[in-house]
Amino acid sequence: MRFRNRAEAGRILAESLHGYAGRDDVVVLGLPRGGVPVAAEVAAALGAPLDVLVVRKVGVPGHEELAMGAVASGGVLVLDEALIQMLRIGRAAIEDVVQRELVELERREAAYRGERGPPELAGTTVVLVDDGLATGSTMRAAVRTVRGRDPARIVVAVPVAAAETCRELEREADEVVCAATPRSFRAVGLWYDDFRPTSDDEVRGLLAQ
Repeated sequence: MRFRNRAEAGRILAESLHGYAGRDDVVVLGLPRGGVPVAAEVAAALGAPLDVLVVRKVGVPGHEELAMGAVASGGVLVLDEALIQMLRIGRAAIEDVVQRELVELERREAAYRGERGPPELAGTTVVLVDDGLATGSTMRAAVRTVRGRDPARIVVAVPVAAAETCRELEREADEVVCAATPRSFRAVGLWYDDFRPTSDDEVRGLLAQ
């Protein structure tokens, strides 16, 4: 399965979540930036409010595209200790990257939410949406952040993911919905015809709608 773009991926993903449609206890949270166009389609299909949960990948120094962890709103930090030990990354280097990402996380929260506070999640069913899952570190941080806000249920929902990552996340979330789990996954972007970066303005526009 290939998707034309994130909006189409969101519409297809929403078909697997129809059991949550029309309920007043559901909140859809998109992971910026790429997860928000997907989440917007899901929220529209379910008739649920849309908000964001900002999570930043913590990249390996010198190889930032490779995730050694993630940090989320509220300072929740998830690290891949096996990878860190294998690459012999020092704690000082990790702390430098984490601090940089925390600064960017705060900037993005202010840019997207302005004066609005975070949504109330206690007792709700939270649907966490991204445009795909590779290692799952950012989604893992998102789940742990939301878990600390006392929701009734956490559902992870993505259009495409590595099958092993979906299985691992089943230990963290109450439900994991992966619309497609290709045998030869490799990278999220390979499963989209249009995988252009989502801009801050696009995120703000979708939230304003």
